[in-house]
Amino acid sequence: MYDVLSGLSLIEASSFVASPSAGLYCAQMGMEVIRVDQIGGGPDFHRWPVTANDDSLYWENLNRAKKSVAIDLARPEGRELLQALVKKSGQFITNFPADGFLSHEALSADRADLVTVRVMGWPDGRPALDYTVNNAVGYPMMTGQGPEPVNHVLPAWDLLSGAHAAFSLLALILHRTATGKGGEARIPLSDVAIGTVANLGGLAEVLATGQNRPRLGNVVYGLFGRDFVTADGVRTMIVVVTPRQWKNLVEALALNEAIAAIEAKRGVSFAKDDGTRFSHRDALFPLFEQAIGARNHADLTAALDAGGVVHSSYRTMLEAAQDPALVDANPIFGNAENPSGLIYPAAGAFATIPQLDRGAPRPAPRNGQHSEEILSKYLGLTGAAFGRLVDNGTVGRSDA
Repeated sequence: MYDVLSGLSLIEASSFVASPSAGLYCAQMGMEVIRVDQIGGGPDFHRWPVTANDDSLYWENLNRAKKSVAIDLARPEGRELLQALVKKSGQFITNFPADGFLSHEALSADRADLVTVRVMGWPDGRPALDYTVNNAVGYPMMTGQGPEPVNHVLPAWDLLSGAHAAFSLLALILHRTATGKGGEARIPLSDVAIGTVANLGGLAEVLATGQNRPRLGNVVYGLFGRDFVTADGVRTMIVVVTPRQWKNLVEALALNEAIAAIEAKRGVSFAKDDGTRFSHRDALFPLFEQAIGARNHADLTAALDAGGVVHSSYRTMLEAAQDPALVDANPIFGNAENPSGLIYPAAGAFATIPQLDRGAPRPAPRNGQHSEEILSKYLGLTGAAFGRLVDNGTVGRSDA
């Protein structure tokens, strides 16, 4: 936790990954992020992975450092409470539909400087998920070796959309500071996905060639990069991105003469060009398979590290979680009490700011834990007024 955004508040009405992750990033930098959910939790409140008691570890970690207000949004009075909170805060993030009671037009009618960020599926308002947008832009047809498409398990477009949503929120706040004007940023997952395809050159590539990129399995497109198996059965990924790394890799494996023979036979040089190494991988890979297959992993690792060659063995997520360098000794992790009652390392902000003290990660709230605090602070509700809202079922609270 850092305090660089303290003094700013954000109302969040959202679910699943993209919009909640944007709120998480803001909260980890010190913004007061107030998540408003249905009483009893929204549609993602029990999203897997869950504990034996059905507490969502997914929800618990995507909502760290936030505050929780529980409101029955099916009631007109509940919807009015959420609208009032948004207008009082002046900052709002959501993945609710663009039309309706949470439209920017409705919310900004009497608060012209309101900043709204809306995460969407498609620009026209149709719903979408990471897993459907991903296949729409073609990546599963490039993954694996075929013939079937291969979906990856990382919700990349959700996470990129969340990061872009947090960036857009701060951009609109800075714009408001300069101009006094608010506004709405809409972040469709489909635009993030196809825009990323374009930014990485993929759109230009397929339109210029009229062909799809070949499916290469674990081969890195356009580079010398692939998985190899050592003599003791360890599968490791090796990727070369600089001439120095290539030179040191060839020397570490004593392949200078064999590589020179291929260069002479084919009239090429592998010393400086990534594309040339990639194009002639049919001749290079067998040499490296044999050389790496004759070395045990420990010896190979020492040689590659000495040469500054990028590599990593494949391992399970459990093995990664038990790696001290990645987790226990990593300053982004700390301890926090968790609503689930489980004890495990909690992640804070990914960024490290050496000039500032990093505070400890904070826990996720319980549903409705801060209802009274927030409604009193932002809307001036008295204890009696709050009690009436609880009694008639409009507002929920956690007594834990």
